[in-house]
Amino acid sequence: MTPILVKTLPTIHLLTSFLLGTWTLTFLMRIILTWYPQINLKSGFWLLFFLPTEIFLAITRKFIAPIGGVDITPVIWFGLISLARELLVGPQGIISQLLMQQAV
Repeated sequence: MTPILVKTLPTIHLLTSFLLGTWTLTFLMRIILTWYPQINLKSGFWLLFFLPTEIFLAITRKFIAPIGGVDITPVIWFGLISLARELLVGPQGIISQLLMQQAV
């Protein structure tokens, strides 16, 4: 590994973990909010969950139609982000393994 990568790897690990964790929680909140259709996501506090997720959900909805009237796109994104988080920064993830290899 290059010296620059060795020095920045802990920061990359931390930022990636934080970003994917935050994104996972945001999509989890979107899943929960689908249970309450009377809530207007486009106003107030709910914009924190609507704006960062709607871009991805709108694109995905073009390919995956609701099943039985239920929008499953937040569940799909939650699964994909959880998988990416595990593959990158989980205990056996790529970045975690590089970090451990560096420590040896």
